[in-house]
Amino acid sequence: MKINRSVVSRPTILTLAIAAALSGPAVWAAEKDNVQLDVVKVTGQSISLDNNSVDADQIEKMQANDLADLFRHSPEVTVGGGVPIGQKLYIRGIEDKLLNVSIDGASQGGSLYHHNGRITIEPELLKRVDVSAGAGSALNGPGALGGAVKFITKDPTDMLKPGKDFGALLKAGYFSNTDSFKTNTSLFGRVSDSISAMVSYTKADIDDYEDGNGIERIGTGSDQDFLFTKVVGEITDSQTVRLSYEKRKDEGDRAARPQWIVSEGFNDLYQMDLERETITLNYDFNPADNPWVDSKVTLFNTESELYQNGRFGPYYGFIKSKGMDIRNTSVIGINSVTYGFDYREDETRAGAETNRREAKETGKVKGIYIQDAIQLTDALLLSAGLRYDKYELEDNNGLELNESEISHNIGLNYEVSDTVNVFASYAEAFRGPMAQDAFKLDGWAKDPNLKPEDADNTEVGIAYDDSRLFASAKLYKTNIDNLIADPIGRPNLYENVGDLESKGYVLEAGYRWTQLLASLSFHHNKAEVGELDANAYDHGGIANSIGNTLSAKLDYQLNSTWSFGWNGHFVERLKDVKTSQGDLDKPGYAIHDLYAQWLPMQSQDLRVTLTVNNLFDKDYLNHATNADFSQFADFENIIGLPDPGRDVRLSVAWQF
Repeated sequence: MKINRSVVSRPTILTLAIAAALSGPAVWAAEKDNVQLDVVKVTGQSISLDNNSVDADQIEKMQANDLADLFRHSPEVTVGGGVPIGQKLYIRGIEDKLLNVSIDGASQGGSLYHHNGRITIEPELLKRVDVSAGAGSALNGPGALGGAVKFITKDPTDMLKPGKDFGALLKAGYFSNTDSFKTNTSLFGRVSDSISAMVSYTKADIDDYEDGNGIERIGTGSDQDFLFTKVVGEITDSQTVRLSYEKRKDEGDRAARPQWIVSEGFNDLYQMDLERETITLNYDFNPADNPWVDSKVTLFNTESELYQNGRFGPYYGFIKSKGMDIRNTSVIGINSVTYGFDYREDETRAGAETNRREAKETGKVKGIYIQDAIQLTDALLLSAGLRYDKYELEDNNGLELNESEISHNIGLNYEVSDTVNVFASYAEAFRGPMAQDAFKLDGWAKDPNLKPEDADNTEVGIAYDDSRLFASAKLYKTNIDNLIADPIGRPNLYENVGDLESKGYVLEAGYRWTQLLASLSFHHNKAEVGELDANAYDHGGIANSIGNTLSAKLDYQLNSTWSFGWNGHFVERLKDVKTSQGDLDKPGYAIHDLYAQWLPMQSQDLRVTLTVNNLFDKDYLNHATNADFSQFADFENIIGLPDPGRDVRLSVAWQF
């Protein structure tokens, strides 16, 4: 059976929008003894304080060990699931399966097992993480219905000390909650004047953690191995090649549904192993004397495998994703225009160790795009972009689905003064049917009349920054039509389950002193799927309801040797969350984290970092995980996994 549908997106009224800033984040660097401060940053088609991005310095002070640690204090990003392999990421209540996620440009597509988190990352070698919330720039890639998350790793020269040609990082950390150790050994250096290289190995043996009530949550421990290598070649002054390879393994006994508590006979423990290998090649060509040429090429290949020895016996899931992105930026008068094309192919397979037929599904997406930033006046920046995507899918039952569509965005950013910007934006994104969950290939079907998913995002706001006081406010609304999901219950069928609406506002403010940074952010979000409030149980967990969230931050640089910090995360109770089983409540919680860093040699050579997460040992169920459904009949075992209790982390890093 073959179905073809070619759709050109409907005309829309040009809506005011902020331009996508095509350069990287501005960084305000203080003089010696001063703290590094947050700044106003343009990401995608919205403007916000830097709280939606995470850099290497923050990662080290938090001693981040998983996805939840990375975004622990981001106002618009929430991660729930407890155990790393079960963690799922939400931007403005929208799950990561509706986002475009990449590591050094390598797209992370597909899903190995619906109960597992789709994204696993080792924070140790990350340079920064950039988040674009909501449908936005045409440069965000295909299918970015709810936004994009970009993980960027360090180069060898980022690790080298000034004037050095070789270096090493030896790091060991202890985690009190799991009574476990994590070690990292990294070697890096210049092979020649034009070539640098690095190799890094991280090992962590993690025991089961305890929640805030001191209950050991079995099925949360794991053995983790991470190998990362990168070679960077500066071929000429204008040409750079980066070749990287990573291999990540995560093994342990987990619950069949790892984001729920373990329950005998319903959610038992089974061996579950995850392995991922990624090879990425990035090529940059940027001749200084040619404003027409600033080219970037990305090629990638990712292979992921999940093994589960479950109640039906040994079972394997595989995903192979390969693709490319080729783009160029030309500066022509008042225009800075980026254009190119991208391609991705996902092959999903699953099967048991027996001779039963292996299930297989293949999806492809091809896209061409253009995004222009036009400096109309010194104060007024216009942005406009288009992208055309074509999706092709052949599922396990021989059904072929083809969808194509044009998405566009347009906007304005106006500098009212040297300290005030106002902005507004409108953007669209489109996604056709894609390769689905590997463990649902055999026994599940797709509605032959599936419609593609369409998103639009509208945003308005204002930002102020006078180098000391900074503040911003933005209002947004995201609609995603024709959501594709496998609803709870029979038949086992992927179909259009309705529309998603996510709307809310974000308020942020802070002040910079010479050695102190203080900031506050508040996020209100309301997410609904059809007639129900978004939740992690219905509709396959494509969205979730998060209570009003207040995040507070203090960073203090005492001197060149000592720095301290406190982060508070306060989530308000949600009442009467409407689900398919009835209304339920999500209790609120307040979490406090502390850190202290000591540089005994008054340099970065030796760093001692103490971090305390969940200082007051709060027992809580993160709003970004599955809620407690035990109040409903026959649902007594459907309870989300509580987050860890107090965790004291101590690390020593020696870099030379």
